Amino acid sequence: MQNTMTDPDASWALPAPETHPEFYADTVTKRAVAWAIDVVLIGLLTGLFAALTVGLAVLLLPLFGLVSFLYRWWSLAARSATPGMRLASIELRLQDGASFDTGTAFLHTMGYFISMAIFPLQLISVILMLMSARGQGLTDHILGTAAINRTARA
Repeated sequence: MQNTMTDPDASWALPAPETHPEFYADTVTKRAVAWAIDVVLIGLLTGLFAALTVGLAVLLLPLFGLVSFLYRWWSLAARSATPGMRLASIELRLQDGASFDTGTAFLHTMGYFISMAIFPLQLISVILMLMSARGQGLTDHILGTAAINRTARA
């Protein structure tokens, strides 16, 4: 049995980055690629909605934010990854290795939105991703989640 006081990875069911680096290899880069893909997809969904409402939705600038929030929350709750993350072959996991549930997906999405709204938090998140062994952003550190490579899990 591992001692959680002396072993920092004892509380994690996810593999340790020191012994299984393949789970975390390039996840930061993949997260950036996934983010770009998701922004394009969210923009297309927002544009489609605006077109369906004969442009009326364009007057509602927060529509992009609403579509983005629902897109991220729904896809994280359904598959523990957004479509962009699936294309980049990564997924988010809980500390015990489980997929996200609806509540965790909501909290992760909320954390993302808060960090995007407050630039210093976003900067801290990026720095944490670049410097932490698991490539975790600020929201990941708070929730105890991590992005892993799907191919390493299989």
